[in-house]
Amino acid sequence: MRVVILGSGRGSNAEALCIAQQEGGLGRARIVAIFTDRPEAGILALGPRFDIDARYLDPAPFKTKLEGEGERRYLEAVAACAPDLVVLAGFMRVVKPGFLAAFAGKVINLHPSLLPSFPGLDGIGQAFRHGVKYTGCTVHHVTPEIDAGRIIDQTVVRIEEDDTLETLAAKIHAAEHRLLVGVVARLSQEYV
Repeated sequence: MRVVILGSGRGSNAEALCIAQQEGGLGRARIVAIFTDRPEAGILALGPRFDIDARYLDPAPFKTKLEGEGERRYLEAVAACAPDLVVLAGFMRVVKPGFLAAFAGKVINLHPSLLPSFPGLDGIGQAFRHGVKYTGCTVHHVTPEIDAGRIIDQTVVRIEEDDTLETLAAKIHAAEHRLLVGVVARLSQEYV
């Protein structure tokens, strides 16, 4: 199963996938490319470290979504990889119906809350400020409606009395790494 990762930041979830692949823990999945919308993103360093094509793709003209020329660039680059799965791992842009149609049923996202609770930006902060006792992370299929696609799997994280936003974020990030690796490995076994 050929996997393409899209990310915008330091790439800790992409790194977890790369490490799992290196250690034989991704099943039949193979990461073939990593693309980012930020030229300074830490995720780019994963390319040479794991011998995977990692490139910046200009997402212009919009700041928060892939549309127009930016969407065309991503469509072409991702399609050239012939992916069986596209993983949005900290990709901070809304993907539009054209992109989703091109990779129908193949695009998944990792979100830092127990969806449908706390969708959108800052899921960890939303849960923390709301005072819930449990939050977590979710891997779901991507649809045009933000964080509303069919849930594939979730991991629960308890918010302890002494948790700060920082300690909670660290717990959720650790849970995300395990969850995403597990989901991709499982999907690769189901892939025919």
